[in-house]
Parts: sequence; structure tokens; C-alpha cells
Amino acid sequence: MIDASALSEKPVLSGSRIRLAPLSIRHAAAFHATTLDPETRRLTGTHRRFTLEDIRAWCSGRADQKDRLDLAIEDLETGDYLGDLALLGVDADNAHGVLRIALVPGATDRGIGTEAIRLLLDHAFDRVRLHRVQLEVFAFNDRARRAYERCGFEVEGRMREALAWDGEWHDVLMMAALSSARPTTGAR
Repeated sequence: MIDASALSEKPVLSGSRIRLAPLSIRHAAAFHATTLDPETRRLTGTHRRFTLEDIRAWCSGRADQKDRLDLAIEDLETGDYLGDLALLGVDADNAHGVLRIALVPGATDRGIGTEAIRLLLDHAFDRVRLHRVQLEVFAFNDRARRAYERCGFEVEGRMREALAWDGEWHDVLMMAALSSARPTTGAR
């Protein structure tokens, strides 16, 4: 049985290079800058433009959310904001939830996303007691798909032409990781 109170707790999760800390107003400016980056917008499928005030309001309300966990990814040494990730859409009856992640442009290709996802999956499987965590990734985002696969996610399906971007249609891949199929400790 999942622990329904686990999402209302906002933990700090530390890895070897990063820390996942509750997303708050102190992350708003860096978070906003990320939403302005054209490549980040493409990789996340973000069509809407957000103001700094929008992002401040969003970040300041994250601690009050009982049904989701929003965490900032911070450099362990410098405290710099490297992105964010969230565990949301938890279905208590079926012990599954949804993962979402976005990195700042300079944090890619360094294993930061992989480390962040593994930390969140450990929390989701061990503390929240989920059985399944799923996500969606655009078919053109091979780098993210490979990172997800390193964390135990497998492609389960394809939504054809589900994203309209710059006048073209793109497929969305559905992926999931199961607690029963987690990579062994040596693979982490």
C-alpha cells in the first residue's frame, strides 16, 4: 500500500553531485530563465510563455501541494539551480505516478538528469511505495530517452503525432519504470 502522506512531505534528497530540494520562491528566477530557452521549450513542448511573476507564484505554492512533489535540482557544491523534476498524478489504488523533469541547458550531457531521476525513483519506490512511475518523452529527444532507459524505464507505447511544434507533428513515447524491475545497486 502506498503512503498517501509521502507527497505532502517535501524531502531533501542528496546524491553524489546533486541535491533535490523542495522547489521554492528562491528558485524562481533561474526557473524562469530556463522557460525562456528555445531548446528547453522544444524538449518540454512548452508553447505558453511564462512571466517571472507566473513562475514566482508557481514556485511559492509548491510546498502546499499535498498531491505532488516538486523538487529543484541543485549542484551539491555550489547550490546552483540545474533544473527541476516532479512526481505527480499519483494513483493510490494502482500505486503509480508520473515523473516530469527539465534541466537547464548547461546541465545536459553530464549525468545530472540520470542522477536526479534515480534519486526520485528511489524515493517513489521506497518511501511513497509506488509500484510504477511513468513519463512521456518526445520521440526526437534521444538523449532523454537513453537517460530514462539507464534508470530502468522502458518504452511501452507511442502516441503518434501528439506534439505540434514549428509546423510539424512529432510522436510521443510512453515509458515506465517498475519497482520490481529496478536496476541493481551496481548499475546505479
